[in-house]
Amino acid sequence: MMKYLSFAIMLLTVLVLYLVFFVVPPAEGLGGLVRIAFFHIPMAWISVLAFLMSAWWAAAYLRRGTLRQDHLSARSAKLGFVFVLLATVSGAIFSKLTWGAYWNWDPRQTTIFVLILIYGAYLTLRAAIPEPRKRARTSAAYSLFSCLTVPFLVFIIPRLYFSLHPTPVLNAEGHVDMDPVMLGTLMAALLDATLIYVRLLFHHLPKEDSHEP
Repeated sequence: MMKYLSFAIMLLTVLVLYLVFFVVPPAEGLGGLVRIAFFHIPMAWISVLAFLMSAWWAAAYLRRGTLRQDHLSARSAKLGFVFVLLATVSGAIFSKLTWGAYWNWDPRQTTIFVLILIYGAYLTLRAAIPEPRKRARTSAAYSLFSCLTVPFLVFIIPRLYFSLHPTPVLNAEGHVDMDPVMLGTLMAALLDATLIYVRLLFHHLPKEDSHEP
């Protein structure tokens, strides 16, 4: 199954790269810089998805007490942390090319920085607890708490203040404001990133399924 998934990811990645660099038209006001969005947005999407799924499996661990759920929760959080760093870096590059500075504490940059701190603390917490079951219980509780901040930091707080950040794909009126070719390419990029996340999540995942005593 994983072999076929890897092959599908390879084909889809090649297609997305072709569309981004050879098909997507320049955007008004951004020109060719719009191509960064087709990497930045999927990375941001996967970070949110990964943090939410980490909380989902954390809740499953607290309910069922199986270490496999803890492994999934921890790995998803780690992947979310990596992807949010990549989204931050790509966003900083875009900021430099458009506004002249890598970082200007724009509301979206500020909230994403807070999110990095929250999940950096999660990873530090797990590393500080050597006993597996105690680590699983403590980090599961932390993951559930951290997940509550994600919608506010990503979707709500940045919209309350003026931001240099371009208008989101889904605008305030709930309409998709994007050229059809760009939208199709973005959907392909989002699917590709999601499949990559799934592939990494289940790669060599331990099969232990023991229960709490």
